[in-house]
Amino acid sequence: MSIKFTADHEWIDITNPALATVGITLHAQDALGDVVFVDLPAVGTALNKGEVAGVVESVKAAADIYMPVSGEVVEVNEVLRDDPSLANSDPQGSGWFFKIKTTQATELDQLLDATSYDALLKTA
Repeated sequence: MSIKFTADHEWIDITNPALATVGITLHAQDALGDVVFVDLPAVGTALNKGEVAGVVESVKAAADIYMPVSGEVVEVNEVLRDDPSLANSDPQGSGWFFKIKTTQATELDQLLDATSYDALLKTA
């Protein structure tokens, strides 16, 4: 896998940019606590980098999910709708949120690698 991160605590697996997978990081799910609901974007929705793509709600708070790069939503995790706790138990696996077809390849270069993301967490 080739995973990158955003400063807003989303991850994106760009192993195949034509079908990149997006979710929230371990840090995000820790900060949120028990996830009780997710609002995912509709398939076919085109969003620009930084736009709100969905919402995750927990017993503590609600948080927006931001688009890590521009693209079109091509699939959403329907299992997550039925079992939002997957965002806690396996946030970087079966708790993924949606898959996108990226449209601006140069935006991928602006994302954080694991080392840079870990450094960001140490300053938070």
